[in-house]
Amino acid sequence: MHYGQIFKADTANGVGMRVSLFVSGCTNHCEGCFQPETWDFNYGLPYTKETEDLIVNEVAKPFYEGLTVLGGEPMEPENQEEVMKLVKRVRKEAPEKTIWIYSGFTYEKDLYKGCRKYTEFTDGILDNIDIMVDGKFVLAQKNITLNFRGSENQRIIDMKATREKGEVVLSPLND
Repeated sequence: MHYGQIFKADTANGVGMRVSLFVSGCTNHCEGCFQPETWDFNYGLPYTKETEDLIVNEVAKPFYEGLTVLGGEPMEPENQEEVMKLVKRVRKEAPEKTIWIYSGFTYEKDLYKGCRKYTEFTDGILDNIDIMVDGKFVLAQKNITLNFRGSENQRIIDMKATREKGEVVLSPLND
């Protein structure tokens, strides 16, 4: 996996001050994407153990609310193994922190067992995150007044409640 950048003190991609990892690689190619350079799976720098250590150590600092992983596309099959390792490690070493993932894939259409983007690592990711913002960015539905998303089709999903109930439960942050 490669990554384009790591933002420290990010307040745009989730509640509170966050550390955000922008992974590389995306097959969605949404019109109007704010980072089309991240479509290339080799864009940026190689993601290494040192990269992971830096992120986990930064997120653990008391002034951070948590970690956000976005891209590119963290749920591309090529990225899922490293993303899973990261979110599991953050969950273990900083359990009080929240973990958000942004994905252009739709939870129940793309990421369920047997769906097109499901891998052996998908459940390990989904079981360890608090929030998933899902759905492709749709330029025709762009709305800059929405909380933590760019277009009206995108949803902020409460992943713990969703996994417990067995169906999508939207976060109150959608309001």
